[in-house]
Amino acid sequence: MVRRIVLLFVFASISLNSPGAARAEITAAQVNDAIKDGVLYLEKIQNPNGGWPESPHDAGGGQSALCTLALLNSGRTTADKSVKNALAYLERLDSPDRIYSVSLMLMAFAQADPKKYALKINSLARWIEAKQVNRRDKYKGGWRYTSPDEQPDNSSTQFAILALHDAERAGVKIPDQTWQLAYNYWTQPGMQRSDGGFGYTHESGSTGSMTCAGIASILMCRDRLNLGDAAVIDGRVQCCGNQAANKDPVEDGLRWLGNHFSVTRNPNDASWTLYYLYALERVGRMSGQRLIGTHDWYREGSEYLLTRQDTVFLNWKGVGIGESEALVGTSLALLFLAKGRRPIVIAKVQHEVPAAGQTVLDWDHHRRAVQNLTMRVERQWQRELSWQTIKFLPLRRDALGRPLPNEKPVTAEELAESPVLFLSGSKGLKFDAEQRTVLKQYIESGGFIFAEACSGNGCDGAAFDRDFRLLMREMFPDSQLRRLPPDHAVWYAQEKVDPQHLPQDPEFWLWGLDACCRTSVIYCPRTLSCYWELAHPYRESNFPPATKAQIEAVTRIGGNVLAYATSRELKEKLDRPQIAVSTPGGASPRGALVVPKLSHTGGDDDAPAALANLLTVVERQLEMKVDHEKRKFAPTDAKLLDYPIVFVHGRRSFRFSAAERQGLKNYLDRGGFLFADAICANQQFAEALRQELKQIYPDAQFTRIPASHPLFTSEFQGFNLPSVTLRDPQIRAEGDPLTARLVKAAPFLEGLEIDGRIAVILSPYDLSCALEKGVSLDCKGYIPADAARIGVNVLLYAMSQ
Repeated sequence: MVRRIVLLFVFASISLNSPGAARAEITAAQVNDAIKDGVLYLEKIQNPNGGWPESPHDAGGGQSALCTLALLNSGRTTADKSVKNALAYLERLDSPDRIYSVSLMLMAFAQADPKKYALKINSLARWIEAKQVNRRDKYKGGWRYTSPDEQPDNSSTQFAILALHDAERAGVKIPDQTWQLAYNYWTQPGMQRSDGGFGYTHESGSTGSMTCAGIASILMCRDRLNLGDAAVIDGRVQCCGNQAANKDPVEDGLRWLGNHFSVTRNPNDASWTLYYLYALERVGRMSGQRLIGTHDWYREGSEYLLTRQDTVFLNWKGVGIGESEALVGTSLALLFLAKGRRPIVIAKVQHEVPAAGQTVLDWDHHRRAVQNLTMRVERQWQRELSWQTIKFLPLRRDALGRPLPNEKPVTAEELAESPVLFLSGSKGLKFDAEQRTVLKQYIESGGFIFAEACSGNGCDGAAFDRDFRLLMREMFPDSQLRRLPPDHAVWYAQEKVDPQHLPQDPEFWLWGLDACCRTSVIYCPRTLSCYWELAHPYRESNFPPATKAQIEAVTRIGGNVLAYATSRELKEKLDRPQIAVSTPGGASPRGALVVPKLSHTGGDDDAPAALANLLTVVERQLEMKVDHEKRKFAPTDAKLLDYPIVFVHGRRSFRFSAAERQGLKNYLDRGGFLFADAICANQQFAEALRQELKQIYPDAQFTRIPASHPLFTSEFQGFNLPSVTLRDPQIRAEGDPLTARLVKAAPFLEGLEIDGRIAVILSPYDLSCALEKGVSLDCKGYIPADAARIGVNVLLYAMSQ
């Protein structure tokens, strides 16, 4: 008889959305709840006229605009009564005359509806533009509060730039001269302190809030002035052109923030902590920094804010003029929490140690490219997104090979916080054994690598091309890079790419490597990011038509890859990915759940991490002992009889030999249980399994397990599953984007009865790709959370038989 496993540790209530008991980290759900409570507070104290009590320091609608902006960023829309009334109130106000009020109003209108409020946004932008200081002294290019006699300051200047930045996103063209004067203001000698920070004025010492103001303002001005590394000269795209090794004020400012990092106070200032956090979020998001110094700025800031939220009134109060009032404090806290939680869609990989004194490295030849691509995808997907940079560097070691103090390797879990890693370079690419292992774990857990070899007038990608191809062969010896055919989804997932408009270079093509459930690596041996940098999503270029068409085609490739890789589904910012690692050898822990896989010729390991990830869910959510060693047996292997449950999946047709059929029959007749899944809903695999079981048991047949079956309830200490979410790929016409509809339905599982018990369960719709989190828009199956719930229920049911 097949040995039975006793289920030792099962809780009556399980939630895939709750962390284990040992995990006390802040969660996305907690932050979302705090945001909802803060929104309700603002709406509770909103005046009947749609506004809020105004500050005695600024009666021009600034506080009402700030509250409106907070609501809009926190999930409220123009369809909500509070926002409708607030916008109507702001429209009725007399023209304000203070830079804060005007700037906040413009940002609120631009966030609400750029088309509806186009005239208003344009009028406010022209007012701000006209107030820029134009006299010939150190204040030229800055902004002041209101009076012509006042000295411009960095806080007012920051708000003016923020507003103009949003105005351009809304379609208002701001003259280059305005941006150039503002850029010159921030980068003039003496503005940035020798320590890298910025102060409130030229004469002030560095503070956290003003250093954030300086960094963000420089980034926005650079963005609008196209101060990138690519150019178009005589109609030809020139890549890798501005690789300067000069000191970068942004890098110096980020270094100051890292050295003085805090989320509990405004560094070097006793007040304005919430104002500082609002600015810190902006810096982290606009610079793409996952970490500032060694600090996870969003996680730490969120943890602090949740401890400071009033438990009765559900608001926030800060320190200093303005933010000590709950109205302002709550709005600033909401802006940090809400804007900072924007999901990450792509991350640049920093893959080499910086050379002394250099700020532009081989991994980042086109520094604005990923930012531009993200902004483009934002508009197409109609949701706000973010990008980041991940340092993926080998551990520094001493002469004996030991890691230096405070050195910590980057884990696959950290990489998995981004669904797509963008790997770029022109020189040699060297990853050590530890890095290669982590990259492979990342891919096998649903990650995606998008790579390019930079080539152009300033770089030659031959060495990178050689090393990247070698890396892929080492990591995935059973697969290989191949030229992607014109019918691959990457050519049309978001927008159709016309090959005629691509650069006329025979090497300019996409290569792909199929790993796990899909093409998980896409590589171009020529530069893509150069073209993305030239494709500004909000400013019209004056390039020749043929060059524009070329830039557009290459940029479409970037958007298509992101749509294909993510299925346009992104995780919450604070969710910690969980990655299972199979470790060979060693005895199983006493009482542990062990589930091997059944081998066959139809792709028996095409989703290698699916089972391991399912067992990780069982281990962490049910607190059961689980053996993660990877085991795979042929149906003829006598060891199969030692395991009461066996998992099998595939994505191609297959056939068993007579001996294999007999071996599987022996296993099932002796009480064994077979859990099967058609990877990516592959009909050939599902039908092959049905036919093989028909050969073994001619009188038995697969039938759908009814929705009322105890398997879909909590009877076996699992989940109540009256309905789940199924991803259903939609039929598309040529040129249409690849889309999938999410459908609520009862779980669909087929069962095969042997001697009065269900001995085989087959899911004809995908579980494996969802468990690997590598789902594709053309893959019919369950969303990851529901795939895990179904899988847990099947295992619990099998253990109860």
